[in-house]
Amino acid sequence: PFLRLLEAQLQDQRREHEEELEALKNQVDEMKEELEKQQQAFLQTLQLSPEAQVEFGLQQEITRLTNENLDLKELLEKLEKNEKKLKKQLKIYMKRVQDFEASQATVPAERRRHERNMQAAVQRKEKDFQGMLEYYKEDEPLLIRNLIT
Repeated sequence: PFLRLLEAQLQDQRREHEEELEALKNQVDEMKEELEKQQQAFLQTLQLSPEAQVEFGLQQEITRLTNENLDLKELLEKLEKNEKKLKKQLKIYMKRVQDFEASQATVPAERRRHERNMQAAVQRKEKDFQGMLEYYKEDEPLLIRNLIT
């Protein structure tokens, strides 16, 4: 069983490496094609008159800048979309916080007084004792909040 597991892992790694190698070969082929195109364009440019060379260079730069501009516009659109999504999430979380605060505000005054007494009791216990603390299960959220603050 252990040997089969190792064998399977080895085959998986081999397959992954072969896929990576194939992808890299494809990338190299694409780069070779691009290089050949650039070399042909360069050779054609050398055959042109100086004025035509300048014009061709300007055309190439305009094409490059246009492509770069399109890439930047695409990136800007993605960022704006992400910003809208994050703003929506923020509104949802703000609403939850407001709902939570509203629910805390509706706690009866007696309960708040009890919470203050509990807080004072917890503080006294912290001063007098170190170690375990006994509490009621329903007071756990209050205790946690008091420990954090």
